[in-house]
Amino acid sequence: MSYPQPFVDMPQRTDVLLMSPWLAPIVWEGTFNRDILNAQYRQKNLIVGVATFAVKKYVRFIEGFLSSANKFFLSGHRVNFYLFTDHPEKVPSMKLAPEKRLFIIPVQNYSRWQDISMNRMDIISSHIRSRWRYEVDYLYSMDIDVQLFEHIGVEIIDTLVGTISSWQYTKPRENNSYERRPESRAAIPSGEGDFYYAASFYGGSVSEVYKLTTACFKGVTEDRASGIEAKWHEESHLNKYLLYHKPTRLLSPEYYWDEELIRPRIVKVKRLSSVRKDLNEVRF
Repeated sequence: MSYPQPFVDMPQRTDVLLMSPWLAPIVWEGTFNRDILNAQYRQKNLIVGVATFAVKKYVRFIEGFLSSANKFFLSGHRVNFYLFTDHPEKVPSMKLAPEKRLFIIPVQNYSRWQDISMNRMDIISSHIRSRWRYEVDYLYSMDIDVQLFEHIGVEIIDTLVGTISSWQYTKPRENNSYERRPESRAAIPSGEGDFYYAASFYGGSVSEVYKLTTACFKGVTEDRASGIEAKWHEESHLNKYLLYHKPTRLLSPEYYWDEELIRPRIVKVKRLSSVRKDLNEVRF
């Protein structure tokens, strides 16, 4: 394979942070060679799972998510999509790439959208324990109300992966949306915090995602017993976990951009983006 030689005195990007203080790479456009990564990845014969939830009115986003993920998510590699929905009959019939498979898993809905959100951790943990640990090597949780616009490839594969929020990637930690109330199990003490991570896209090895989801749901359960609900629900618990269990790889805001934001020059591509919608209409 022929490719440009790397030089230690010629960094690929100088306008963004490329490495966390704990030496985890931060993935940006222009910092990797996908051909090299694909060649290395294919030698391992791995399968990646994607867990996503389409409950109640969110079933309307299934087709857009699956059609774009089929095209852009780990193109050419084996992927199992695990779609949880309370309306299996509304899942459109779609032809996926030969290396991709869709599993439709019935799930109950809840009266409040917050409960749907917070119970995802428990559902993922339970399915890892009963099934997925035998089926996939890596597992990622993704929101259903997104679409992919550029390739998301094996550059995302690592032991524990978090995505830096597009809303808060330039904010000082005291202005981030961490849960600060000490009575919550999701609390991050004042003066602490690395990046703010989006619960819309995270993952890693099956064993590490199991540890993460189990710990986060334990925190949710303990908060419920105390009559507390974390500021941003399961995302608050995710941020607490990733503060004390550092991700081994971080995805830049390219990997979950919010359509309400103006894209700055440093975000050269929009790989995945939330779908514009009326939140009050789809949640209630």
